[in-house]
Amino acid sequence: MTGAETPDDRLLAASRGDVEAFAAFYRDHAESVLGYFASRVSSSEAAADLMAETFAALLLAVKRYRPAHDGSAIALLFTIAHSKLVDGYRRGEVSSRARERLGLERPELGEDDIERVSELADAEASRSRVLALLADLPEDQRGALIERVVNERDYREIAIASSCSEAVARKRVSRALGTLRTRLAGGRP
Repeated sequence: MTGAETPDDRLLAASRGDVEAFAAFYRDHAESVLGYFASRVSSSEAAADLMAETFAALLLAVKRYRPAHDGSAIALLFTIAHSKLVDGYRRGEVSSRARERLGLERPELGEDDIERVSELADAEASRSRVLALLADLPEDQRGALIERVVNERDYREIAIASSCSEAVARKRVSRALGTLRTRLAGGRP
């Protein structure tokens, strides 16, 4: 693993012997996984099936999970999700082997559930668009913006880490936000 263990890494590792820890991990990430699938498959039911399959496979894999060796819990989760998606496409259907192995029922979706999956798909599409726009930013602006917004670092910390002044750090964040705002509104500076 390249960085320090995250709370998610510790939570997933703890879930080897603690069902509540796995439940907490599930609650924290189920919507993200569902949104990932909802934006990639044609039906809400398939997205819910793939999400259930992913967490069932994760539950089976958690016995062997070691953050220092296997990497981040989120990377593992989405690696499994991607694998389930590829398997589903390859077979033309969603497999239920891991769910059946654990004795889990297929999730039944009501109208509210289907609407929520649709909302998550829209949110995932928006998130993907923002990430693509973020990737287009100059590296210094992208790094400063991530440090400020995602990592919630103050401008002094960003300046020290970037070997620049606080004024330059502020300008980088401001320019990045302005560019994103313009691009999201449909313009292209």
